[in-house]
Amino acid sequence: MSKRRAYIRSVGRFLPERRLTNTDLERMVDTNDEWILTRTGICERRILDPGLGNSFMSVRAARECLERAGVSAKEVETIIVATVTPDRLFPATACVIQRELGAKNAWGFDLNAGCCGFLFAISTATQMIESGRSGKVLVIGSDVMSTIIDYADRNTCILFGDAAGAALLDVCPEPDHGILDFVLHTDGCGEDLLHMKAGGSRRPPSLETVENKEHYVSQEGPAVFKVAVTEMANVAARILERNGLTGSDVSLFVPHQANLRIIDAAARRMGIDNGRVVKNIMKFGNTTAATLPLCLYEAAVEKNYDIKPGDYVVMAAFGAGFTWGSALMRWWE
Repeated sequence: MSKRRAYIRSVGRFLPERRLTNTDLERMVDTNDEWILTRTGICERRILDPGLGNSFMSVRAARECLERAGVSAKEVETIIVATVTPDRLFPATACVIQRELGAKNAWGFDLNAGCCGFLFAISTATQMIESGRSGKVLVIGSDVMSTIIDYADRNTCILFGDAAGAALLDVCPEPDHGILDFVLHTDGCGEDLLHMKAGGSRRPPSLETVENKEHYVSQEGPAVFKVAVTEMANVAARILERNGLTGSDVSLFVPHQANLRIIDAAARRMGIDNGRVVKNIMKFGNTTAATLPLCLYEAAVEKNYDIKPGDYVVMAAFGAGFTWGSALMRWWE
């Protein structure tokens, strides 16, 4: 008998209407459009209105995802929300989403793996389905990065945007298709290079931490770039090697959208030409856990990239932790 496999049955997304362009940022901080574009590839990013929160975006992405699949919320068995910006520290944002969707038969939890969150969540959901303990698993990557960005810090405020993406994982009806493999890594040595200084149990909120702006993203950009450009390329190449594939076998490469130079370096390492690489960083910036599902949406729903059943698809990401990984799929829809 063929192995029980998971596949991405449907995707959905939510993008805030407000656009923050490079020109807008020129009025806020010492930067300019050319500087941002040449170093990151970003032209604009989306910003959620204050007070709406993560669950607002997540619920809307999830609803579209379920509607496209023709699946009711009551059929969902598990909800996994990948995020570093939950509505609250507790309860989990997954609980709020479960209530708002009316997914009465689902249990769920939040998963924090930085920009690798969606990839880690997909891998977790895959193992649940492969084991037979779950059927339909709703995986959401959603972040309101504008709430933890210091817009006086030109090194970080240019990078991030807000968005949510959702994917419904189900049992693949076609043997030898779906999610075939994944490679995941964590290295805690990167803690001080990309983090939020305060807000947790080690350094709880106080007047001092607020005044010192310790509740914003803190990043040593050059050091993070050096590790990211190496490890994301390595792990993407490694998953091909261990499955006996080469870049010529891959129809679509779906990389985390952190920096255009990192994306291009990973594609070159895999031997994949530009036309088979999903790039939307120019429109949305780095949306952290939402980047991969937003990319899948462009391929599967908007048809901006050529993908058909049986094609090999590789996803790869790198994030805080450090965390990094890749996943190999044989597309089915």
